[in-house]
Amino acid sequence: MIWVFDAYGTLFDVDGAAREAARADPALADLWPALSFDWRRKQLEYSWMRLATGQHADFWQVTSDALDWAAERHGLTDTARLLDLYRRLPAYPEVAGTLAGLKARGRTAIFSNGSPGMLRAAVESAGLAADLEALLSVESAGRFKPAPEAYRVVTGHFACAPARITFVSSNGWDIYGAAAFGFDTVWINRAGLPVDRLPHRPARILNDLTGLL
Repeated sequence: MIWVFDAYGTLFDVDGAAREAARADPALADLWPALSFDWRRKQLEYSWMRLATGQHADFWQVTSDALDWAAERHGLTDTARLLDLYRRLPAYPEVAGTLAGLKARGRTAIFSNGSPGMLRAAVESAGLAADLEALLSVESAGRFKPAPEAYRVVTGHFACAPARITFVSSNGWDIYGAAAFGFDTVWINRAGLPVDRLPHRPARILNDLTGLL
């Protein structure tokens, strides 16, 4: 089998940077959840707007721009540490064991909007490199998910039909795009959210990654 994982929010905790920064900065103690929420929201919005208008930029630029917006909203001026921490986001607790178990049964890879450098840094920091065959990025297509051209990066790498890929993501919009493309899909619904009202639904829904085993 071929298991392909989204990275941010699926394997890596996107709140980790703001949460860790708050441990060393009392000014962020009460602020970091709202800051992290706005940062992630703008990161996704900017990727969708750039996709819609054809004005692509790599995901590190998008992430930096989103943090600039969130920092201004919350009255912050120094964002260097937050950006540095984003390169080393923590993996969710079950990730290492799940990837190791799946790697013993098949092939595993990441497919992300993240730029190649971002993905390498996150995977190496979390100690996951040995259990991932490939780190695939939309950068080789120049279009963010959920564009069909982005998902073709995966089928091109594995030289297979979409139906042979089991795609795992915590993002409902990503699951929709992947299912529309023809992937078998697993939605990691950590927050217990309703299924999106869109034509393509997830094939399976899990609370975390352990159910994949």
